[in-house]
Amino acid sequence: MIGALLVVFLASAPAMSAPAKGDRQVASTAPQGRANRQAGDLSPAEVVGMLDAYALVQAQETLQLNDAQYGTFVGRLKTLQETRRKNQRARNQLVQELRQLTAPQVTALDEPAVRDRLKALRDLDDRSAADLRRAYDSLDEVLDLRQQARFRIFEESLERRKMDLLMRARQRAARRGGTQ
Repeated sequence: MIGALLVVFLASAPAMSAPAKGDRQVASTAPQGRANRQAGDLSPAEVVGMLDAYALVQAQETLQLNDAQYGTFVGRLKTLQETRRKNQRARNQLVQELRQLTAPQVTALDEPAVRDRLKALRDLDDRSAADLRRAYDSLDEVLDLRQQARFRIFEESLERRKMDLLMRARQRAARRGGTQ
């Protein structure tokens, strides 16, 4: 079921950025927070939730987690996912600041500010690596050696699958866009 939802989501992902003509959702029938979006649109939080749920179900199956492992694994996987997101948001913010400081229209480069942002980015990269290492170590405490290895393989496979589905969804959207 979650796999099917993920496919539906990824197939509709291009629709999230390109509004369909004349296809407005009625506010009175829309779920809270979705009143101003079109039918089929998902918020980033909804997308993240779907992908996290899909990853959890697939991980449980792939790793063959027993009941004793499952509850602890869920919490620690969520911690790992949130650690990644938090660090990526912080990194994106710093890169955006660098982009603004070095934009082509900036005539006088503020060298101290650029150096400060570059140092902050290096420091963040170091902290992020340590945070991820701790999150993985915590998750590994729940898993046996085979499951640890299978989890790393699972993560790579899941990322490839997400990218593949996204690319196929974009191709379908492009084909539909070309025939309208």
